[in-house]
Amino acid sequence: MAKAWQHPFLNVFRHFKVGEWKRATKEGDVTPVTDKTLKCTVYRIRGSVSAGNYIQLPQTSTQSLGLTGRYLYVLFRPLPSKHFVIHLDVATEDSQVIRASFSSLFREFKSAATWLQFPFICEAGKSRKDLAGVAPSGARWTCLQLDLQDILLVYLNRRYGHLKSVRLCASLLVKSLYTSDLCFDPAVTVAEARRAKLPVTPVPREMAFPVPKGDSWHEHYVHIRFPSVGSRASSEPAQKSRSPPEAVFPGRVRELVPPPVAFSNPFPDGVSPAVQMFGPTAARPVPRPLPEVSLFCEPSEVPSMNGPRDRSQEPSARAEVTDKHTAGNGVRTAAPESAMVPVALEDVAPRQPPGREQSRPEMTLGETVSEQRSFLPDPILKLKGVIGFGGRSTKWALWTKDGAAVVYPCHAVIVVLHVDTREQRFFLGHTDKVSALALDGSGSLLASAQARPPSMLRLWDFQTGGCLSLLRSPVHALCSLSFSSNGVLLCGVGKDPHGRTVVLAWGTEQVGRGGEAVLLAKTHTGVDIQAFKVAFFDETRMASCGQGSIRLWRLRGGELRSCPVDLGEHRVLELTDLAFGQAQDSHTLYVCGRSGHILEIDHRRRAVRRARRLLPTQTPGGHSSQKQPFGAGPGISISSLSVSQTTCAVGSDDGYVRLWPLDFSSVLLEAEHEGPVSWVCVSPDGLRVLSATLSGHLGFLDVPSREYNTLSRSHTAPVLALATECSRGQLATVSQDHTVRVWDLATLQQLYDLRSPEETPRAIAFHPMRPVLFCGFASGAVCSFSLEAAGVLVRHRRHQGAVTGLAASPDGSFLFSSCSRGTLAQYHCSTTQCRVLRVTANMVCRDAHPTPNALVVSGDSRLLAFVGPSKYVVTIVSTASLEELLRVDVSALELASSRLDSAVAICFGPVPTGHLLVSTSSHTVVVLDAASGRVVRELSGVHSVACPSLALSRDARFLLTATDRVIRVWDYPAKASPGCQVYIGHSEPVRAVAFAPGQRQLLSVADAIFIWDVLGAPGRSPSGSAGDSPGAPPTCEAGPGARQPEDTEADTGGLPRQQVPVPSQASPLQLGARAGPLKGADGAFSTSDEEGPSQESHNPEGLHQASSLPMLVKEASGAGDGAQGAPGGPWGFSMRPHPCGWATARSTTKAQAHPSARPDCYRHFTARYKASSLVKSASVPSDRVERLLLKAVVGYNGNGRANVVWKPDTGFFAYTCGCLVVVEDLHSGAQRHWLGHPEEISTLALSHNAQILASASGCSSTASRCQIRIWDVPGGSCRHLLSYHDTAVQALAFSPDDTLLVTLGDYGDRTLALWSVATCELLSSVRLPEPAHGVAFNPRDARELTCVGQGAIISWLLQQRGADVTLQVHREPIPEEVEAGELTSLCYGATPLLYCGSNAGRVCVWDTCAGRCFLAWEADDGEIGVLLCSGARLVSGSNTRRLRLWAVGAVPELRRKGVRARSSSVFMEHELTLDGAIVSAVFHDSMDMGVVGTTAGTLWYVSWAEGTSTRLISGHRSKVNEVVFSPSASHWATCSDDGSVRVWSLASMELLIQFQVLNQSCLCLAWSPPSCGRPEEQQVAAGYSDGTLRVFSVSQIAMELKMRPHRAALTAIAFSADGQTILSGDKDGLVAVSRPRTGMTFHVLSDHRGTPISTIQSTNKECGDLGAEGADLWLAASSDQRISIWASDWPRGHCELLDWLSSPSPTLTEFPSRPPPCLVAFCPWDGALLACAGLGVHPEVVFYSLHQKQVVEKIPLPFFAVSLSLSPGAHLMAIGFAALCPLPAERMLRLVDCESGAVQDFAGHDDLVQLCRFAPSARLLFSVAHSEILVWEVSGHLATEESLGSGSWPA
Repeated sequence: MAKAWQHPFLNVFRHFKVGEWKRATKEGDVTPVTDKTLKCTVYRIRGSVSAGNYIQLPQTSTQSLGLTGRYLYVLFRPLPSKHFVIHLDVATEDSQVIRASFSSLFREFKSAATWLQFPFICEAGKSRKDLAGVAPSGARWTCLQLDLQDILLVYLNRRYGHLKSVRLCASLLVKSLYTSDLCFDPAVTVAEARRAKLPVTPVPREMAFPVPKGDSWHEHYVHIRFPSVGSRASSEPAQKSRSPPEAVFPGRVRELVPPPVAFSNPFPDGVSPAVQMFGPTAARPVPRPLPEVSLFCEPSEVPSMNGPRDRSQEPSARAEVTDKHTAGNGVRTAAPESAMVPVALEDVAPRQPPGREQSRPEMTLGETVSEQRSFLPDPILKLKGVIGFGGRSTKWALWTKDGAAVVYPCHAVIVVLHVDTREQRFFLGHTDKVSALALDGSGSLLASAQARPPSMLRLWDFQTGGCLSLLRSPVHALCSLSFSSNGVLLCGVGKDPHGRTVVLAWGTEQVGRGGEAVLLAKTHTGVDIQAFKVAFFDETRMASCGQGSIRLWRLRGGELRSCPVDLGEHRVLELTDLAFGQAQDSHTLYVCGRSGHILEIDHRRRAVRRARRLLPTQTPGGHSSQKQPFGAGPGISISSLSVSQTTCAVGSDDGYVRLWPLDFSSVLLEAEHEGPVSWVCVSPDGLRVLSATLSGHLGFLDVPSREYNTLSRSHTAPVLALATECSRGQLATVSQDHTVRVWDLATLQQLYDLRSPEETPRAIAFHPMRPVLFCGFASGAVCSFSLEAAGVLVRHRRHQGAVTGLAASPDGSFLFSSCSRGTLAQYHCSTTQCRVLRVTANMVCRDAHPTPNALVVSGDSRLLAFVGPSKYVVTIVSTASLEELLRVDVSALELASSRLDSAVAICFGPVPTGHLLVSTSSHTVVVLDAASGRVVRELSGVHSVACPSLALSRDARFLLTATDRVIRVWDYPAKASPGCQVYIGHSEPVRAVAFAPGQRQLLSVADAIFIWDVLGAPGRSPSGSAGDSPGAPPTCEAGPGARQPEDTEADTGGLPRQQVPVPSQASPLQLGARAGPLKGADGAFSTSDEEGPSQESHNPEGLHQASSLPMLVKEASGAGDGAQGAPGGPWGFSMRPHPCGWATARSTTKAQAHPSARPDCYRHFTARYKASSLVKSASVPSDRVERLLLKAVVGYNGNGRANVVWKPDTGFFAYTCGCLVVVEDLHSGAQRHWLGHPEEISTLALSHNAQILASASGCSSTASRCQIRIWDVPGGSCRHLLSYHDTAVQALAFSPDDTLLVTLGDYGDRTLALWSVATCELLSSVRLPEPAHGVAFNPRDARELTCVGQGAIISWLLQQRGADVTLQVHREPIPEEVEAGELTSLCYGATPLLYCGSNAGRVCVWDTCAGRCFLAWEADDGEIGVLLCSGARLVSGSNTRRLRLWAVGAVPELRRKGVRARSSSVFMEHELTLDGAIVSAVFHDSMDMGVVGTTAGTLWYVSWAEGTSTRLISGHRSKVNEVVFSPSASHWATCSDDGSVRVWSLASMELLIQFQVLNQSCLCLAWSPPSCGRPEEQQVAAGYSDGTLRVFSVSQIAMELKMRPHRAALTAIAFSADGQTILSGDKDGLVAVSRPRTGMTFHVLSDHRGTPISTIQSTNKECGDLGAEGADLWLAASSDQRISIWASDWPRGHCELLDWLSSPSPTLTEFPSRPPPCLVAFCPWDGALLACAGLGVHPEVVFYSLHQKQVVEKIPLPFFAVSLSLSPGAHLMAIGFAALCPLPAERMLRLVDCESGAVQDFAGHDDLVQLCRFAPSARLLFSVAHSEILVWEVSGHLATEESLGSGSWPA
């Protein structure tokens, strides 16, 4: 409460007399000025250094303002183009000072225990990386309203005390500061509020800004409230709104606030809180959806204001009801239309429009609400039922007042279960397990606490299910809650962060009446409290018990006070529970303990009245219902008790609930349970006793009938998988609690329970036709259980690893299982005796973690899909023969990613669609054609992490995905922007989701089993789908309408039904399997017609039905643990291992060795896929004159590994680009090029004397093995060509004396070869048992080398006897405590140290003498791929783009300490973040400078002394789409699929400017012609894949214009001859004519509609001689071989068609899959002549005369052309060729002399030449293959020189 003198507000400047500077201080340039807008004096604070120019209140830091107002109002205006800083020192209630700073200098939110930094965003249009910035030129006066109470509470979980000091730093204008407890609306004056009777607090007159008459306040000023109450759940920046949103009256400001910072990282996806202010020209952004609920940001857990608008309430006072779907429908996070105003990101990170075209069909699931289709009904799901009780996490279960229902938590969901009808309703909103529960005496108010610290407390309206209040508890975790009988007092017990016990009391009288719960008292106590209850007869009195203590509490005067009860000799007891006596005249308190004692306490006298002890009595018949309660000896451990007016119920650890009279004379009733009883509760009428067990069992004992009723059973550990059965409506689940359980979906009751303490079930499947259940176990066993006979039918043991997948074909013919060792087994299961048909090794992914979607069978039972043989591959095989039909490499689907994409889960779509859905590690769901493997659709942004489970409904209407605790339902038919609804409720990650039989329900399993009703009307299954296929089982309903649940009468005792319904006997039609194996399909198939007795057992026992009468039914010993007396396995059946493994299996095909699965390691080189072939025959003219000489190579191959070498002493510097070795002089930039490799070079190695260079490339179509070339460095010639490895060479290394060379094959080759450098002979080779990632020689011993790989280091010792060389190997495994994972890199340090980096980001140090690892530390977050060491410094590089320098001088000393060594002596000296994953690095011996290569195609010069990184070599990473030149021929520009436009210097070939657009591809480019204006006004126009056109200014290095003339991707672009008009063509065949000065499109031509525009070219030829008017002659060509030629005069708006060319398309004749491109260009030497390629059915270039209207010349080509360029000098033409099936083109560049017809072919690229362009000077020719750019020098480039001569190097 603020002091009276501060009410209603305080002018801080006036109170502290700022102008006199006695109680305030100023520093620097602080001047009072008169502001024209406000018409008053303000203070101007300016200066280049903010810290040196400021106003500070009070004068010194030792003083305090002492201002207690909740809100601080800062009236200020940022100075244009300047930064500003505002510092606030705020004191908390416990006198802790917090510094909160707001500045436009900050780029991201940062926080610590004592300070907060908030970025102030001054304008939109900036990238997420550059949110902060200077104020715009039109910055306006702003009222910044800071809620100091909420800032501390939300971001630091502290209570606001007072404002201590304020410092306003340059550069800004400030009018004054105000504090108040009132929330003013600055846009409303007092007069307006009175006149309109608005329910707001108007701003005082002296705080008001002057507004011109008739204008809106928001037109002139800005209001920011931070943090906001209305959207605290949002993860987006808080922003300033330019115009008022729709509200009660014009001018209301939308309130926005970032999420709370109560935890370590509450902001998902890296989004930080910020204060946002839009500039005056910023457009109103589009609303974005609210973020989904996550572990750190919970909309349902954030305080908010509801009901009356009372700004003085503290934010935790009122809870926000999540939405209208909360109660009973699942907590669903959806975005309201006005959820928030996000940052309007412009070009750097543009938003995707709904219908944009992409290179692949793509569906973005993360679109905004406004872009998504309506997805109705909303919500689509309603939570119907929950199976489970959180017995392990909570003990609470309560009766309602009328005793008709039970309230209990199931982890994060609170369930109300009607005991007679078994109907359930739910309280949803908690995001973690509920730790405490309390219901008031009237049954109207329910309180619940959440387990995760800091504990959240919710108060619910029990009748409606609405959340009335949400409180953030002051304690760390609440463990107990208790209401007073009248519900006005709620007490809780918990622990503070230091582990101390805290008791709290809240007043709840106003809850439900518009008020809030008020914390009345809080006290710490040193005693242990296990139970705490408020007395029913006096709400001010309470009692607690714990270890050795009973205390009586009283609330008086706002304080909680307690006094102990003298226990005497009982003070050592561990007391567990207590209860007040219910008799009206009773003052007895009953307390129980672990020792079996029950103490009766007289709470008035605070003394023990009587002590009793319950002792067990063992009779010959077992347990007896008659007990001797008192005496000596070990007692019964009592965990809970509950008292009625006549009886006392006691629950104990021996599993019994006992009902006693209050004199404890004898046991009235007892019920035995399956586990320790944790809770008992007597109903209000005393006739029923509710009990809960640690084993997840919940039930009640009916006293009059003496019967026990089971309410709920549950798994006690997370559920791993589920399976559904159609005809009987059953659900089967397996769990980590070692149980398999079968449930009835109609009644939600457990039918069967199979358990074993020794074996864990991992996978489950039902037989679709018979009552048989299949289960796979961690031991590798697969069992078949009969549900009719309740026993084991057969057990197979064909897997050596844990079973990871299990699937049965829908027609009931086959069963498939997979294991963690990569084995796939096929079973014939159409008969009772399931038998093994085939067992294949190395088929599936070797993954030890099972997934519910590991194996999937198509709806027609023809296809089986799985992830394997590696996690990067998805394979489809025939279910009948297991013959491979299709293999899809998932890692190749996203070439631009720095990480390898892997498959996580798979799912078949309905049969007619033929789709296979693949969830990938890049958070994407890819929809593949199951027949061809073609990508049909791509659903990106499905979840923030990979999706482990997904399901598609039978009618393909809904896609169900699950990740972490979130379930999402997608509108699958929507192609562009599918709608999505998000549901929460699980407190642990969802393991599996599925559609129930009938498709009307969804099932999700995690900590519990959730059944959701689908509210949308189910669509009809597509024709031929699984539901309609002959082999599929008949569709049936599993809901209540399918069949009535059986009655549970008293005479049956509530037992489940004793018979399982028999399914309808339908004879399934046997479907034929797809015939014909793929060529080259490998795998070892094994068949066995009969199973021997040693392989399986047919013991029918081991499965039992669940008992629901634990009191009356006493199970025999061993029941539930398998068949009794069956030796062998833990499941109770015989099992003897086969003596010879698989010796009895008969091989049906020749076994072939499978290649190793690709390791999860980016160190391995993967050549880019190429559809081209090597040059087989090249045309060389007879005169042998070289017309093209390779002058320069632009770019570096970031796809290589260790492919840069540098010798600082000699200056030798080399790197690779494609198949070329580029040797460059770092001083002059001159290049030499070593050619010879046919394929992409993977790695390099330089000898220590720098005389020999080794390079390696992959295998090719002409050579089955890799090439290793040995180069002579001084001469630049290839000395030797080596060939040994099959797939690729992973690493090369020279020995210290340069006499030996070691070569290491990749994961597919797995060989290590040792060569003699002198003779280049192979000395020795060895095949490795597993892939190795790196190799290195010991620099001090040429006989020793080391490899690193999976889980170990392998040391090799060379032994030479004469000419024979042998390798001795020693393998040293990685110690488990190191936690290094796979070792991926290595380097030697000081003797005898070896440093190794791992894929887990750890660096471990080995003592090579002792052969042990003695030190390890966390060096990075990602995989370390590069390690270099010299002296006392170590450099590490990783795939997180970080390069780090470590000081390791103390490591040799740490080696002497051995296992006692600690990594604290190793510290990081420097760190640099580059533009991609580090793949190559070489440093000077001093480690001060080096060269580093990244996957982005950049080579960096790194100087640790200066802490800088400088680009040496730059290149594109993705495909280059166009090369254009400036008219002055001084610069050239490129565009690429990565969205970048780069401008280069033509003289130095260095990168000068880069314009980057995120998430788009730049497909076409044009440079403005010289007639456009002065050279300094030159522009570059670029077309993008989203249909936008951007114009960049080269001189100003800025974007001048952005427009969107097309809806589809732009494919061609050109300037008109005068540069005042831009012609652009798109993928749909439209040509748009636009003016770049106005941004207007004034003409659209649709003559080519339907096919993409491939070429647009314009020239300034007068068209009079062609019979048309106009100064511009231009053409357009489309891919359907149609060319149009136009004459135009754009200033007059004139455009006329001159000619139209078309030809029979080869698309319709020879090439049905892909047509050749249509290329056309004006001839530079004759403006009326066109050169055309791709016009006919034959590969040729034709010259067409516009005068003669006919073809005048034809030049035949060996392949169709993909690129064409004509020299502006001599009559030369350059051509690159296209690869069109069935004719793959060759990788050559052809130069044609159009006068003589002479041709010559040139090699140098490692792929097709997709682009070739002559420079305007005709001296240079640029050729492009993918991302590599070669620059050729043209001899005879002038027309006066000789015609084409002859060749360069042999092609």
